[in-house]
Amino acid sequence: MTAKTNRRSNAASWLLGGCLAATALSLLPQAPARAQETHAADTGEAIIHADAHPENWLSYGRTYSEQRYSPLDQINTSNVGQMKLAWHYDLDTNRGQEGTPLVVDGVLYATTNWSKMKAVDAATGKLIWAYDPKVPGNIADRGCCDTVNRGLAYWNGKVYFGTFDGRLIALDAKTGKLVWQVYTIPKEAQLGHQRSYTIDIAPRIAKGRVLIGNGGAEFGARGFVSAYDAETGKLDWRFFTVPNPKNEPDHAPSDSILMSKAYKTWGDGAWKQQGGGGTVWDSLVYDPVTDLVYIGVGNGSPWNYKFRSGGKGNDLFLGSIVAVKPETGEYVWHFQETPMDQWDYTSVQQIMTLDLPINGETRHVIVHAPKNGFFYILDAKTGAFISANNYVYENWADGVDPVTGRPNIKPEALWTLTGGSRYAIPGDLGGHNFAAMSYDPQTGYVYIPAQQVPFAYTQQVGGFKVHPDSWNLGLDMNKVGLLDSDPEGKKQFFNDLKGWIVAWDPKTQKAAFTVDHKGPWNGGLLTTAGGLIFQGLANGEFHAYDAKTGQDLYTFPAQSGIIAPPITYTAHGKQYVAVEVGWGGIYPIMLGVAARPSGWTVNHSRLIAFSLDGKDRLPPDNDKGFIPVKPPEQAANADDKALADGYFQYQTFCVGCHGDNAVSGGVLPDLRWSGAIRGTQKFYDLVGRGALTAYGMDRFDKSMNPQQIEHIREFLVKRAQDTYEAEVKARQNPQGIPDESFLKGGEP
Repeated sequence: MTAKTNRRSNAASWLLGGCLAATALSLLPQAPARAQETHAADTGEAIIHADAHPENWLSYGRTYSEQRYSPLDQINTSNVGQMKLAWHYDLDTNRGQEGTPLVVDGVLYATTNWSKMKAVDAATGKLIWAYDPKVPGNIADRGCCDTVNRGLAYWNGKVYFGTFDGRLIALDAKTGKLVWQVYTIPKEAQLGHQRSYTIDIAPRIAKGRVLIGNGGAEFGARGFVSAYDAETGKLDWRFFTVPNPKNEPDHAPSDSILMSKAYKTWGDGAWKQQGGGGTVWDSLVYDPVTDLVYIGVGNGSPWNYKFRSGGKGNDLFLGSIVAVKPETGEYVWHFQETPMDQWDYTSVQQIMTLDLPINGETRHVIVHAPKNGFFYILDAKTGAFISANNYVYENWADGVDPVTGRPNIKPEALWTLTGGSRYAIPGDLGGHNFAAMSYDPQTGYVYIPAQQVPFAYTQQVGGFKVHPDSWNLGLDMNKVGLLDSDPEGKKQFFNDLKGWIVAWDPKTQKAAFTVDHKGPWNGGLLTTAGGLIFQGLANGEFHAYDAKTGQDLYTFPAQSGIIAPPITYTAHGKQYVAVEVGWGGIYPIMLGVAARPSGWTVNHSRLIAFSLDGKDRLPPDNDKGFIPVKPPEQAANADDKALADGYFQYQTFCVGCHGDNAVSGGVLPDLRWSGAIRGTQKFYDLVGRGALTAYGMDRFDKSMNPQQIEHIREFLVKRAQDTYEAEVKARQNPQGIPDESFLKGGEP
């Protein structure tokens, strides 16, 4: 039941299991006259020489190297403790915010959930214009991980962003007026109703070409990257990351390398029906030093290696970095970090380039901390492996081969081939996910927002089965995450949840120090010449740390979890630090009680900015959230068999949005307290007939029959009865820390 509710929440929407629709496009007064138009003539040169324009943040990682380091030092270790809120701008949705804003000549541009765009005065936060692409609500269930958007690109007076329903849009940066839009998903990629493509990646621009990838591997998508002319929107080239399931050419630049190298690395299996995966949902980098585009390639579809390709071959280019030429998309080199991927160990995490001293000479390198837990250093021009070491604890490999860089995979970690279960660290969320890392040339450290979130992998019983309205992973969804029937296993999962910053020295491939947090899924990082690291946390705090020691120098209560990375800029000569606030994404919406930040605050999505002389204040916070309603009585015919089936159907169709074991993480409605569970017909209208389809809640009458939907309702009533007292008690606990009563009734 992938209900992905929309926009504003109120008491009524929680009872109904949906939210009110967003307001339509609003165009407010045009941008003020800019003091200078330095970058309109040649944005590419301005990005290359970004340090000459430190007042701006012109591209996703500030520079093409994506180091997320700023030379600004007005705010520094000696005065950051005096930093105050300068302004805030409330957004029209309470879902997750993962975007990196851009700042161009005094205007801050931000993309927000549901693929919306805002332009605000960077000094005051006053809205200049807003654009709503009107993404249909029923598109929400096509994505695995919330309707988030990670950012935009700027080029020659235009701003560019992707939409969750697969469009690439160009707007006039001054007015917000539409210049052009294209649908990025080719017809030949849509092989049947199971195909499900979304966009939440921030586009990058290389030599006048807008580069965009897509997501959807959990639903059977085939990965590719497209390049469009920035002025006209005309498609220049498309590079597919995995072979064509029809075993035929795509008439694309990727044809030659797929036919000569990739096809032979895939066995026979479900990829020919599912598409193979390999989606490029986060990292795309242009490097002007090598004049190459680096593509971070994702996981396979399905995850299960045995089902996907018969347990044979390396499955190129899954879990790889691929380098292509920006003008043509022609293949240059690749390096596969996770062969035979069966853990969802994507390589789409942020790709960064550095000039690094290695064996007495300075080399231009790629540094990469993908999900699999190893920190890689590769030659940026050739892709040659230089070194790797694990930056977090991992139990799937005994290091990597020092010559080839290939991981030494432990036989017991190959869960799809052994046929058993595997408790893996890192789990599917990785040792590092999309939260941006940063670099500081003053310390020489790469700072990684690391985490430990285990995952229990168990093979799907009875062979691979495709569900059109659900994730298709090849896993037993009744045995993942918290659902280990062993109570000690549940305790172990909670004990193993961790999050921290790793200050990684790439010269020694070791950690210099760590900054420990209370839990995982914290925000991305920013480093500055002021000797600072900035980061927002899942618990709703925004921090500044000393980049040399990790000492905590500043804390601000932002009222909601922060997963987006900060940026910094100047306006009227004053330095600001800004970040998007909003709790969401796959960890909060799926892992339920394990994902809840401490405290019981209502989620607030907003833009906030700080300065040394800020005078703004946030509105009063609701620190309790909604109060659960007393659950209804269980139906007389809700026997153990019906409850077990309801549990199975819930884990198959509902868990991805409403939380593992029917405990919401606080972003989307918690169905235990929905008014719809109080009546069979009400619940069927919502789940079966799609009463709230327009607001993100899909209909499931083609996937389940009325009896199966009723079994879900009965299961939810049982879970509400089992956990009601614990929920009320938790709201009386200032720390909001869950106890084991949340896990009662875990598996009927």
